[in-house]
Amino acid sequence: MFNGENCSSEIKNFVLNLLNKTIEIIKGEFVGFYIHGSLAMGGFNPNNSDIDILVVTKNSLRENNKRVLAQLFLTYSKEPFPIEISFLNEKQLNNWVHPCPYDFHYSEFWRERYEDDLLRGTNLYLNSEIKCDSDLAAHIMIINHRGICIKGRPIDEIFPLVPRSHYVSSIVDDFQECLVNIEQEPTYCVLNLIRVYLYLSEGIISSKQEAGILAKLFLPIDWHLTIQKAVNYYVKDDQQDNSEINELLLFRDYMNKKVQELCNNQSVNESK
Repeated sequence: MFNGENCSSEIKNFVLNLLNKTIEIIKGEFVGFYIHGSLAMGGFNPNNSDIDILVVTKNSLRENNKRVLAQLFLTYSKEPFPIEISFLNEKQLNNWVHPCPYDFHYSEFWRERYEDDLLRGTNLYLNSEIKCDSDLAAHIMIINHRGICIKGRPIDEIFPLVPRSHYVSSIVDDFQECLVNIEQEPTYCVLNLIRVYLYLSEGIISSKQEAGILAKLFLPIDWHLTIQKAVNYYVKDDQQDNSEINELLLFRDYMNKKVQELCNNQSVNESK
């Protein structure tokens, strides 16, 4: 059970209120409510972190449930903390495939789409279409290793063991996006590049903040200042300025080379 020892009472109350409101909507379909991401791993920054949640239900959600949930999260997210939440049912977890199907997802990226569907009474996004998300392999791996069960069945009873290859596929997809987006989201991308490298090289599952702190143990001293800047910006919720672009691009290219080497070595070992 969530005791809130590693977070403020504001965060704890926010999570528990969201839990109660979610159960009111899905009622007897509720199986469990689980935290992953930075809040579970101790790297939550109230100024820039999402609260990452997976909810498990007995059966697929009905369309009217999705509409009510969308309205809940549109109202609740960013007041004050942004929410990223996915709903999966037991069948989807018992018959694991990658990318994993899910019933409903909310994040701030989806805000305008859901607002439009609710305003117009349409079902362009709030429908019964089967959707899949490769990120769920990473989320479930983190839940299995470091997640928190807020309420419901224990983690080891409900979540499958994600194959390493599926987890690697999921985080490498994110790694590729960071290579492209490092100039637009430098802090997130620097720390996430490190996080992927640490798993591939050392088997470490870490938050972004932990990755920045641990990186000095595994990366050359030439990059320690770059890494420390990213950690400092993350903690202070600041952004690098344009004077650091060349430094960021050099670091990106270095990390890309190291991760490619690790992936190639892994492929060779698996083929033997």
